[in-house]
Amino acid sequence: MRKNAVEFWVGVFVLIGLVCVAYLTIKLGKMELLGGGYYHITARFSSVSGLKNGAVVDVAGVQVGQVESIALDTKEMVATVKMKVRIGTPINEDAVASVKTSGLIGDKYIRIDPGASEVVLKDGGSIKETESAVDLESVIAKYAFGAV
Repeated sequence: MRKNAVEFWVGVFVLIGLVCVAYLTIKLGKMELLGGGYYHITARFSSVSGLKNGAVVDVAGVQVGQVESIALDTKEMVATVKMKVRIGTPINEDAVASVKTSGLIGDKYIRIDPGASEVVLKDGGSIKETESAVDLESVIAKYAFGAV
């Protein structure tokens, strides 16, 4: 009987350990199981060169979300970026979304400049004003070949 009790408690501790490892894996991997408290918005850009899924979305230098997907609208030939933004972060209807680079050759991210409108975007809303990424290669080429 004593052997069964020891095996039972060893099993309980192993189960608790596995639950802890699963929790840490999810937290450190920045995954969400049940939505994670985000709402979705979209923005359309003429170019999102270098932007990737999972890129940071920030407002005033604070990370408030992530790029969820990037797709090409073949009718208008623009990139549609779907973002998830933390619930409790109001994005105004007249906000401006820009594709920026962190540092000189760093990763691309989306910066949202808040607007002055009283109307806040809801889940599934869309940012109308956007600024595409600056193509550093074309700017350098213009200076190098005297096209400026």
